[in-house]
Amino acid sequence: MWRPIYSLGGIVLPLLLLHHACWLFVASHSTPPPLPLPPLPSAAQLRWQLGEMALFFHFGPNTFTDTEWGSGRVPPSVFRPDALDARQWARAAASGGFARMVLTAKHHDGFCLWPSSYTNYSVLSSPWRAGNGDLVGELADAAREFGIGMGVYLSPWDRHDPAFGNTVKYNEYYLGQMTELLTKYGDILEVFLDGAKGEGEKDMEYFFDLWFQLIHQLQPDAMIFSDAGPDIRWVGDELGVAGSTCWSLFNKSAATIGGTNEPFARHGDPAGIDWVPAECDVSIRSGWFWHSSEHPKSALDLLDIYYNSVGRNCFLILNVPPNSTGLISDEDLEVLQDFATLRTAIFSHNLAETATITANSMRGGSSDASFSPLNILHKSIYNYWAPDEGESEWAIFLHFEQLVSFNVIQIQEPIQMGQRVIKFQVDILIHGEWETIVNGTTIGYKRLLRFQMVETHSLRLTINKSRAVPLIAYLGIHVDPFSVVYNSFGAKSSSIKKHSKQKYRSFFGALEAAI
Repeated sequence: MWRPIYSLGGIVLPLLLLHHACWLFVASHSTPPPLPLPPLPSAAQLRWQLGEMALFFHFGPNTFTDTEWGSGRVPPSVFRPDALDARQWARAAASGGFARMVLTAKHHDGFCLWPSSYTNYSVLSSPWRAGNGDLVGELADAAREFGIGMGVYLSPWDRHDPAFGNTVKYNEYYLGQMTELLTKYGDILEVFLDGAKGEGEKDMEYFFDLWFQLIHQLQPDAMIFSDAGPDIRWVGDELGVAGSTCWSLFNKSAATIGGTNEPFARHGDPAGIDWVPAECDVSIRSGWFWHSSEHPKSALDLLDIYYNSVGRNCFLILNVPPNSTGLISDEDLEVLQDFATLRTAIFSHNLAETATITANSMRGGSSDASFSPLNILHKSIYNYWAPDEGESEWAIFLHFEQLVSFNVIQIQEPIQMGQRVIKFQVDILIHGEWETIVNGTTIGYKRLLRFQMVETHSLRLTINKSRAVPLIAYLGIHVDPFSVVYNSFGAKSSSIKKHSKQKYRSFFGALEAAI
């Protein structure tokens, strides 16, 4: 029998908070937090995860030659983005809610978007800015202006430089270029290492361990992305979709760069000894570079990707390729703005704020509010509900005076304390009986769950299984009228109707006005 005690909510909330504040003032001590459960994220990993999303910019000679993998033999003269404005790129990132930007400083063709001292195959030899351009520098300046982080992609595979295939010479060349990028442009918060290499190319041994050490030496806060970490791992696809079970726990020693690393890339490893969360990469268009024949995904497509990436304990890096003028195309900008509008419309209002919140237990008892179930209303992972240590199942109850309707649940763990939850369920009270509307496995930084619209006066979140005493930092109850909806068995039951472009723009214009 559940014991919903420690009722905290409704109109008595201010008095209760005052009571607890006064009690804490005179008390001799508070209950300490539970022990963190290793592995734990680093400070840099926490900052990265809290940012949720980055924009990825694939840009270079491929933009002008209608290709995806350049040969490395295209003359630098093709690179002429006459209207390039890095501030437009940064403005798009900041207004769209993206915390970081990552630029392909050098793709597989070997062409460098900064004037490297180690090759002439760069902007130095192009007509852009009369050979005086430095795109890495311009974007880094724009990132600082708009208050967002800067990252670089430096392809290990190089189809231009003759040193490729010579182990020592190429590793020296690569680390020379990496040093330039990490010492000339201020803070670099992500280094993206792509494991791709074409069939039949020269064999090449990369000194990955040495690369990692140098990167962390020069930029201690930089997150290194690769198939195997060490800081963040590839999720295993280029669709922006993580596994419905997704652990940040991982075993770096068992993973290889350039390998598939399944099933651990997609799902993580509940027995992992390393904290290596997943990053989900996807392009807004079919290709990674801009092509005039392609058009962007819709805002609804991006929303679906958001649910399946950020909403599954991952970070989303969305590629938005600038066009051959050097600008992000208007149609891409419209989609980014609509995507931001959708997220605001859905997640800016939490119905749980109107509920009376109770729990079946609370760490420290009713005399200590440090770990109250009310903490689940704070939009911070640093305040959380913690139950007593001696329980085997754990539950939070929400009771509403009026019927509420919703179709999205948001749950967060305080990941600085380790990832804990293995299995959970959400139930609502219907005609005096609890009915399960959704079952889930991992939560991690953020779990978003969609289902058919339901209505109720009461909701229960039950943690069925956990690696240690579970901790819940946030519980959101939301309405999403835009997405494909799912029934409790996971099957699609309906979808958004197709709109003409005119109706589509009218729809989002009305939505923006409403919020």
